[in-house]
Amino acid sequence: MTYVEGFVVAVPTANKEAYRKHAADAAHLFKEFGVARMVECWGDDVPDGKVNDFKGAVQAKDDETVVFSWFEYPDKATRDAANAKMMSDPRMAEMGGDMPFDGKRMIIGGFDSIIDDRAAGSTGYVDGYVVPVPEGNKEAYRALSQKASEVFRDYGATRVVEAWADDVPDGKVTDYSRAAHKKDGEAIVYSWVEWPDKDARTKGWEKMMTDERMKHDPDDTPFDGTRMIYGGFAPIVEA
Repeated sequence: MTYVEGFVVAVPTANKEAYRKHAADAAHLFKEFGVARMVECWGDDVPDGKVNDFKGAVQAKDDETVVFSWFEYPDKATRDAANAKMMSDPRMAEMGGDMPFDGKRMIIGGFDSIIDDRAAGSTGYVDGYVVPVPEGNKEAYRALSQKASEVFRDYGATRVVEAWADDVPDGKVTDYSRAAHKKDGEAIVYSWVEWPDKDARTKGWEKMMTDERMKHDPDDTPFDGTRMIYGGFAPIVEA
């Protein structure tokens, strides 16, 4: 199954093109290190939450936009080897010296996919999620997500990925645990749904909201939905 390095970062909205170029220029380097796929998604429909949200996760300012992005690896060993190369390569140090965002507020972690379902079609829009799940509910969460994945793909999604926390460090300023208000005994899930475009995503959600398969007893949900953070993102780099 795919191993995921997931990122969330706040970028000055005025720096969108600089950020896109920064990421695109680095793509060949990451590929050299072993990254199988790199996707950078610019915040498009990122709502405020009652408890927490993507903006709060990275302490985004009024003039900043949230970016949801990830690297895909064939396995953890490849990811670990890639990170070791990145840490020692002088090109990475040079690139890090001119970043168009505040790296101190970037949250990062390694996640092991528990669902990776694909359908035909390209990626033109992404729904991104971060949610805390009790560790003992891992299988129940996977089973529920598997059912939802089928519905997503029936209504136009091209891919559904659910990835369970494996190497998610604490940060000095912010991190995934603080972003999701994680409690003791919980794990972080980083997940996304790919769509052909925003219109397909909108129409897909309209159909899913009335699908009986998406209805379930809220008292039997294996996670606290009030602490799920989510948003819609438009890809600006895919390599």
